[in-house]
Amino acid sequence: MADDLISFARPRVIIMKVKISALTAIISAFALLTFAFGCGNSSASSTNESTLPAATPEKTNIVAQKTDSKMDAVSNDEYKGEKIVKTEAEWRKQLTPEQFYILRKEGTEQPYTGEYNDNHETGDYHCAACGLKLFSSKTKFESGTGWPSFYQPIAAKNVTEHVDKSLGEMRTEIECSRCGSHLGHVFDDGPQPTGLRYCMNSVALKFEKAK
Repeated sequence: MADDLISFARPRVIIMKVKISALTAIISAFALLTFAFGCGNSSASSTNESTLPAATPEKTNIVAQKTDSKMDAVSNDEYKGEKIVKTEAEWRKQLTPEQFYILRKEGTEQPYTGEYNDNHETGDYHCAACGLKLFSSKTKFESGTGWPSFYQPIAAKNVTEHVDKSLGEMRTEIECSRCGSHLGHVFDDGPQPTGLRYCMNSVALKFEKAK
């Protein structure tokens, strides 16, 4: 009887072992596949990161440089609120002694001696210290005073007015809005349409002939 029971139970044990072995094999295969896919994704991610275009920052810098250059060109035409501030030593190094005396020390050149008093060429007059565009030849006129004279600036914001009492009388001093350099004075005895005379020092200006 006991032998019969053992004989009956033995095949069932073998079948269970076969099922367990098969299940173990399936689980192992699934684990291997999962690990393989996981490494593949990680490897792809690493590859993507390593192949990102390293030149991107350089391209950004190039764009920034072009933008800055464009802004510099525009700022010379019209004052945008930027200020150029330098020490006296820096201005002395940049300017000639005569330019420094007039632009930074508010001096005045002798009448009929300036380079631009009799200049009749077409073009624009810039600040000799910082390059900001100040006056156009279109508004220049013969004032008979011995200094180059204009009836209006390129843009009102490009020049700044200050009260000047240095000679014991009330005058209106004109400065470059960007660097604060002395240019000359403005008077109310000019021609129409403004009735103003911007009496400038030639040394304070730099003329650029129209192309």
